[in-house]
Amino acid sequence: MTSEDSSIPNADGGAGASPKPHGQHSTARPTGTGAGQGARPNPGSRQRAERSDAEATARLESAPDDAAGTAPPEHAVAAARSEGETRGGWGDGVKLALGTLSVLPVGVPRVVDRGVAGRAMVLGPAIGVVLGGVAAGVVAGVQALQPGAALLAAVLGVVVLAVLSGALHLDGLADTADGLGSRRDRETMLRIMKQSDIGPFGVVSIVAVLLIDVAALTACIQAGFGWQSILIATVASRLTLPWSCRTTIPSARPDGLGAMVASTVSPLALTLTTLLTLAATTALALSPSTPSTATSSPAAVATSTTPYAGAPIPEALGAHAAHLLAAALAVILAITVALLMTRKARRTFGGITGDTLGATVELALPAALLTLALTT
Repeated sequence: MTSEDSSIPNADGGAGASPKPHGQHSTARPTGTGAGQGARPNPGSRQRAERSDAEATARLESAPDDAAGTAPPEHAVAAARSEGETRGGWGDGVKLALGTLSVLPVGVPRVVDRGVAGRAMVLGPAIGVVLGGVAAGVVAGVQALQPGAALLAAVLGVVVLAVLSGALHLDGLADTADGLGSRRDRETMLRIMKQSDIGPFGVVSIVAVLLIDVAALTACIQAGFGWQSILIATVASRLTLPWSCRTTIPSARPDGLGAMVASTVSPLALTLTTLLTLAATTALALSPSTPSTATSSPAAVATSTTPYAGAPIPEALGAHAAHLLAAALAVILAITVALLMTRKARRTFGGITGDTLGATVELALPAALLTLALTT
């Protein structure tokens, strides 16, 4: 903040007045009646008076509030209170995460800043639990109504997940594919990614990802690990968000979602989020499995007394171990996708954007589902 210099005329009011230091008081020529009227004041007295006023003013300005016997200025107290009240917390992070990563109705965050944005990215796996839980419920419901309709359950589960996320991640995937597919310079690719239309590379990428999602989830359902798989894969894919926003990753643009969330997740927050995600996914892997389509007849289900229908106890224990390994590999592979995508984004675009974040989520989801399908 700069202060303005002010020129104050001298006491005589004559031409050629010289400026005085900020805060110094001017001394007016005495007026009135009597013996002093019309008498010219002593210049030495006037200068001494001016110096005395200036020193008194300086002492008052430099004295602490308690020494002066006064409270801090009201505007300073109001500014400090306002700063404390506008600092975003985890509640704002939850609202921002739900509002950005889903179509679920939530209130508007009171504050949106980089701190809140970082918390929203850390909460990505938690949002995955919510969205994946709904999709898992759809898959489990279809299996309960029609155990042999594995393909139908997989299609509905993938569609519900895409709808709940607002298809925003798919849009980011398409934009990133169009930008990379153009093989142009950095600025041109970023401009292509910002356009609202979808090119051929975007269409192919969306179709390919959805086909892999459905095929892999169908295989998981047929193996009796359906609703668990889509829930584990959804949580693992949203773990890529904090990994893509760690402190070493810059933003490709000075504005937009990428600029808001880039470099906002600290190593400690990233480590804790990863460990919690691993714990949650392994717990899901230990949940009771539904009968596979090969042993889902009423007779097989009625005669089964093991955690895995139609399987002896040693085989059931082996299935538990396989599911634990599959869940851990799904999380590790999702992190690998995040590392590869952020490396590609830094080299090609100069950093991350909102589109590359969505693309990373959509690439990690089929990678996790494929891992679960091939190892369970």
